[in-house]
Amino acid sequence: METLNTTDKIKVLYLDDESHNLICFMATYRFDFTIYIAPTAAKAYNYLEAHPDISVVIADQRMPLQTGVEFFEEMKVLYPKPVRMLITAFADIEAVIDSVNRGSVFRYIKKPWNDDDVKSAVEEAYKFYISNSLLEEKNKELASAYRELGKFAYSVTHDLRSPLSSLLGALEVSKDMDSLTDIREILGMMDVAVRKLDDFIKNIHEFYSIKRGLASIEDIDFEMLAEDMAIMFSLSAKMDNIKFTRKVVQGEGFCSDSASLRIIIINLLSNAFKYQKKDGTDRFVELDIEVRDNNAHITVRDNGIGIKAEHINSIFSMFYRATTEQSGSGFGLFNVKDALERLNGTVEVSSAPDKGSEFRVSIPNITKKTPVTQ
Repeated sequence: METLNTTDKIKVLYLDDESHNLICFMATYRFDFTIYIAPTAAKAYNYLEAHPDISVVIADQRMPLQTGVEFFEEMKVLYPKPVRMLITAFADIEAVIDSVNRGSVFRYIKKPWNDDDVKSAVEEAYKFYISNSLLEEKNKELASAYRELGKFAYSVTHDLRSPLSSLLGALEVSKDMDSLTDIREILGMMDVAVRKLDDFIKNIHEFYSIKRGLASIEDIDFEMLAEDMAIMFSLSAKMDNIKFTRKVVQGEGFCSDSASLRIIIINLLSNAFKYQKKDGTDRFVELDIEVRDNNAHITVRDNGIGIKAEHINSIFSMFYRATTEQSGSGFGLFNVKDALERLNGTVEVSSAPDKGSEFRVSIPNITKKTPVTQ
């Protein structure tokens, strides 16, 4: 059968075994809607399979092989999204009741139909279709958020309790110690536990800062930002004997949300310093920033333990840890991903076990009039 393809119109499928009814329906509503006409249920299913955006299905009740009610009863299982409407004579009141009970019909149209009534019914059905579609999406989002909340609550309680248990254990052991050497060793263990706890709380704070905070767009001086990073990580570089180098090339102005940029760079550098090889020599972390073509290109590379190929696609997920060699909250790269989404940025990762990792970030320049994703 002939099909009128107009993507900006409501898509309506009409099933009827009488060809003159199909032709009449097509002729009457071809300018108002995108019409698909089918003389059999099989043809109707072909259209539903080929055009999943059909939003309204109308079927005649009295057909020889299958009634409209029987068709809708079967269709709502296979294709539940389109809104269903039944065409029937007034004498078929039993069919009307049956259609509501069995076929979940939105409305019935009485023969002979009134053109304006049919048009109005289709438009109302489409509104119902849109509302149901939005509700379905919201339900999916809610279910996903509920699962994430459960995962979040479990992980937070676990990761908070672990360093606290270490602290309590160290305090209990230290009560009976007299040796200054032993006490210093215990203090070192307590220091590690406190830093782990502080790191976890900081990442949670960053997570909610991204989710709740409003962007503050300002001019970015990457030389100054890189200098801040050098100061921030100088102690880690010195204590762990890691060579930290930075290079900035900024030949043009750049505007962005400074807080989000800092979250991205700090977390990438933090991982680069954290996941170094314990027995490695000539260990290094490099920060390269270049502003060109209205984009900031930020690269963080290291020669640390690297990431296995099977973990690359998962490292930006909340709580995901690609290694057990170092403790981590599983929040850092998740916060990087969220901040990049906020700035409409992208990230690419190259890594191999025992070879190190390279994270390449690209962030577009944001004018003070450009909206930032919230």
